[in-house]
Amino acid sequence: MSYLSSIFLNNTLSSPSSTHLHRSFNNARSNCIRITSCLNMEVQALDSTSVMEESNKVFVGTYARAPLVLSSGKGCKLYDIEGREYLDLTSGIAVNALGHGDPDWIKAVTQQAHILTHVSNLYYTLPQLELAKCLVASSFADRVFFSNSGTEANEAAIKFARKFQRFSHPDEKQPPVEFIAFSNCFHGRTMGAVALTSKEHYRSPFEPVMPGVTFLEYGNIQAAKELIESGKIAAVFVEPIQGEGGIYSATQEFLQALRTACDSAGSLLVFDEVQCGLGRTGHLWAHEAYGIYPDIMTLAKPLAGGLPIGAVLVTERVAAAINYGDHGSTFAGGPLVCNAAVAVLDKISGPGFLASVTKKGQYFKELLVKKLGGNSHVREVRGVGLIIGVDLDVPASLLVEACQQSGLLVLTSGKGNVVRLVPPLTITEQELDHAAEILFNCLPVLDKTIKN
Repeated sequence: MSYLSSIFLNNTLSSPSSTHLHRSFNNARSNCIRITSCLNMEVQALDSTSVMEESNKVFVGTYARAPLVLSSGKGCKLYDIEGREYLDLTSGIAVNALGHGDPDWIKAVTQQAHILTHVSNLYYTLPQLELAKCLVASSFADRVFFSNSGTEANEAAIKFARKFQRFSHPDEKQPPVEFIAFSNCFHGRTMGAVALTSKEHYRSPFEPVMPGVTFLEYGNIQAAKELIESGKIAAVFVEPIQGEGGIYSATQEFLQALRTACDSAGSLLVFDEVQCGLGRTGHLWAHEAYGIYPDIMTLAKPLAGGLPIGAVLVTERVAAAINYGDHGSTFAGGPLVCNAAVAVLDKISGPGFLASVTKKGQYFKELLVKKLGGNSHVREVRGVGLIIGVDLDVPASLLVEACQQSGLLVLTSGKGNVVRLVPPLTITEQELDHAAEILFNCLPVLDKTIKN
């Protein structure tokens, strides 16, 4: 007797009604057919076309996926279902800082999976404590809140900022509740975070989103100072380096002006380092290069090397405003993901590792300027460390497609005209050479954009 048949019999033999028995049989038979169909799909779907066709039948259409079915990865290489090799300069959107299949990461995950995976935040666990202590020890922060993603981290930061202002103004009926964000920014897709995201097409289908957000020009010191000094601003959200927005770096003067104005007005300064933090710039935290520190910092993408995690780092002053029940998450900061994150943070935070990111970033940027800078469509190569953008005067989609066909995976950003390069931080100079060569060889495809 099969396992499914035994389940069916156990659930129906004691049934008092033949109608109930008939219904149970039909439900079980339907489930068996569906499970068998899934198993057959697993065996039969050995080519990219069939996988993509079947996927389009069952997924909600939220993603404009590249026509590529990836099946395995090692280091900075990915392989599709037919076995073709690709050099990965996407890192799963700046997530896989240690590349694919890092042995220390695998060891951390597998060992913890044998010990304890999930218990929720009703209880204490050792991996969560170890990760929190590591984050506090290596940053400005005094306390940590864990989430499951970058957008959730920013949602928590929104709530913490508003609660802080109410806590700090107990006698005021209307404490500061508004927010400042900046042009080209991206803070997430949930309802609070998307309200802080500048691109209108992310917000407009879901309006009304959270009110009280003003978007200012990134880098406009005077406009920011005037609005902060109004006394209405709970917090200012800013990315030290904008990733999704097109690889734009803040200036020292801009961040310092925000810090000074926030201190004067009692507003909180929030650094979103979801993409630019955790070693990608050659510093553990992007803001370290400026010597300017926030009240709150949000993290996510590379922290657990591919497993879902986010974190909100705060000062004691902010944490004092947060009470039991003010926020929470069932899955956040589980033992499995935290043990993986400890392994990632341990590697990334090493001085030698960070120095190698700086060195490789400078090498790659200079190489790209040399090989691509002479092309009429390339306006600028910008960035720091291993977060680099190639700004084009035409849409980048044809170049991205040509690179994929030549075995190189890259991203777009900005208004679709910036090639975003965020490789694993473990990439070698030889692999960077190869990437630059493919980009150079694919540049002529941009001329087709003009003709079309």
